[in-house]
Amino acid sequence: MSSVTGHTALVTGAASGIGLACARALSAEGAKVHLVDLDPNVRDIASEIGGVGHVLDLTSSVDALPAEVDVLVNNAGVQHVAPIHEFPVSRFSSMLELMLGAAFRLTRHVLPHMYSRGWGRLVHISSVHGLRASAFKSAYVAAKHGLEGFSKVAALEGAPHGVTSNCVAPGYVRTPLVEKQIADQALVHDIPEADVADQIFFQRTAVKRLMEPSEVASAVLWLCENSFVTGTSLSVDGGWTAQ
Repeated sequence: MSSVTGHTALVTGAASGIGLACARALSAEGAKVHLVDLDPNVRDIASEIGGVGHVLDLTSSVDALPAEVDVLVNNAGVQHVAPIHEFPVSRFSSMLELMLGAAFRLTRHVLPHMYSRGWGRLVHISSVHGLRASAFKSAYVAAKHGLEGFSKVAALEGAPHGVTSNCVAPGYVRTPLVEKQIADQALVHDIPEADVADQIFFQRTAVKRLMEPSEVASAVLWLCENSFVTGTSLSVDGGWTAQ
């Protein structure tokens, strides 16, 4: 029996990509899963896996979401590729609010329940860009670096209450977020779109392929199973950070 069996999980950005893979994996292990996304299709997707769908803009209040959550997966994210001097100020702020501010608010929302139960798992989907920087991604890199630091604080505070907090830091994953970058990456680097995979996505990795969302989900499950692993970042980046 998995450690998440019978527990309640909440996954953000769960209508596709990494979030959906995590929701499916947690449900398969016996957790009751709440799927949160701005996409209204999340309700139908949740029904398909026996979960509950919530349509919500996470840059606003999270009070409408359940607080009785044992496993929180902070995954929701967006990307914008542009040089700093051309990066829209409002876009920078909204990206930090979604990827860092929402993670704080949700963690704050569910921690009292976790503390009362003496068990909880906070898993934050960071990125290799939470550990390394790339040009033209100022908001994304800033948000993910902040998420890594926030996770460490949550780990220190949560440890006496049986709550762990960790990040998963993948490289490029086969998701809509990555696929939507191709045109922008080609533009800012002045290369053909057909060359983006080799020259940008795979340039710094030893494993020359996109990671699958299910591989990130397996890392999330592993962190849920371990009570002594906390305050760390699990790099699943194909060898990017080995350099």
